[in-house]
Amino acid sequence: MTQLTKSDRRKLEAAFDRQLDVGLHHGAQLAVYVDGELAVDFAGGTTGPDGGETTSDTRHLIFSCTKPYAGVGLHQLIEDGKADLDDPVVDHWPAFADAGTQKATITIRQVLSHTAGIPYGEFDDAADQWGDWDAVVEAMEGIDPVFEPGEQPAYHTFNYGWVVGELIRRISGQPVDEYVDEHVFDPLDMEQSAIGLAHDEEDDVATLSGFEMFDRCRDAGEGLGIPASESAAAFNEESVRRAVIPAANGIGTAREMARFYACIANGGELGGTRLLEEDTVAEATRTHAETDSDGTLSRPARYALGFWTGGLANDMFGSFSRERMFGHAGLGSIFGWGDPELNVGFAYVTNGIREESWEHAARVGEISDAVRLALLDY
Repeated sequence: MTQLTKSDRRKLEAAFDRQLDVGLHHGAQLAVYVDGELAVDFAGGTTGPDGGETTSDTRHLIFSCTKPYAGVGLHQLIEDGKADLDDPVVDHWPAFADAGTQKATITIRQVLSHTAGIPYGEFDDAADQWGDWDAVVEAMEGIDPVFEPGEQPAYHTFNYGWVVGELIRRISGQPVDEYVDEHVFDPLDMEQSAIGLAHDEEDDVATLSGFEMFDRCRDAGEGLGIPASESAAAFNEESVRRAVIPAANGIGTAREMARFYACIANGGELGGTRLLEEDTVAEATRTHAETDSDGTLSRPARYALGFWTGGLANDMFGSFSRERMFGHAGLGSIFGWGDPELNVGFAYVTNGIREESWEHAARVGEISDAVRLALLDY
């Protein structure tokens, strides 16, 4: 495999260091796989405001970048013939909806593509119950659609993970964190990755920091309406880190996330390990839903099945964004993507939260562009 030149690496590292130097976050990691091999593995800054050095092994909370891990787990079960994308959720979880109701028509495909019509609810704010899976199940059984299923793409911030997680549990017989650990993380040697911290595991995850209005480059508007400091404080709580939140509290490193995307970009196989069949990958990473105004995020969006797809203006895939690229963002300038045409897996992870707005897209897009420009010299 052709390696990045020293000049290319210096330019890429300069872009990575610049964001640390100007204080956009306390610590960060950048990893890139090319043709199945680790080509870039940068780390810098600190693990928090008063933390130690961030290394490539420092574990971070990756927020919504957890969603593709859970999604791939469900795709594996579908691939094995234990379910079908167009199965109604109630086929596997009868109490999810009453027979004959609008909610009973929600399919697995709609859940994975954020078109199920149940993007939010009161349970989103029930952080004290997130560690109680019985409460999760009860909340999802009680929620009502706010959009007609299959019609309006609307990002399911937490509910995507709760529903996907319970489907995995009912279909496989394993809790979602255990299933994903065994069938997604272990095969790819993602030893530092998990959905939530285990009860007997040390909390060694980097501390999150919220950057408020006076810390910003400029006024970013209201974003999601949640102050960055509140988001940081909530996910720094040990109880939240030890919960199982398949849409929001994955833990890991950029290096392992990039390995995951390298596998999917290579048709579901990496280093002799096959995670998914090529046909499954093709279906999972193509656009299934598109909107000019997402019902939750109020912006253009494209959804595959467990992933986002590229090709939109000002998205986080960078200036070279194409629809064939796929990936997912997490709160705090965290992003992973795969490019099957270049056979590249990319991951950028930070521990600084700013409002979900143009700021995250701009800084991740800058790093994505720097990587793409370096690859053009191959």
